[in-house]
Amino acid sequence: MRSLQGKLPEFTARGVKVVALSVDPPEVTKGLASKQGYSFLFLCDPNAEVIRRYDLLHEGGARGSDIARPAEFLIDDTGIVRWRNLSEDFKVRIRAEQILDELGKLKR
Repeated sequence: MRSLQGKLPEFTARGVKVVALSVDPPEVTKGLASKQGYSFLFLCDPNAEVIRRYDLLHEGGARGSDIARPAEFLIDDTGIVRWRNLSEDFKVRIRAEQILDELGKLKR
């Protein structure tokens, strides 16, 4: 998420809104975003309703708690997923530059 924050002006210039979705409750998510200095939108899904719809729930993932597995999506204005990256390992993250590259491919 740090790389997304670092490239936020580039995403904004391309008309992309960066949004993070967490299974954590709002107070935990707000604290994390504030502590890390993230300025993009964080949404909370403590019941994992949306996370389940995108098949991202990793049950018992972190210290026995359900977590959302890492994923990145590019969704157009009509709600169609145009690109996605899914990871089974919560320690492996895609870099913002890779997402910007994929966005460039979609714009062609």
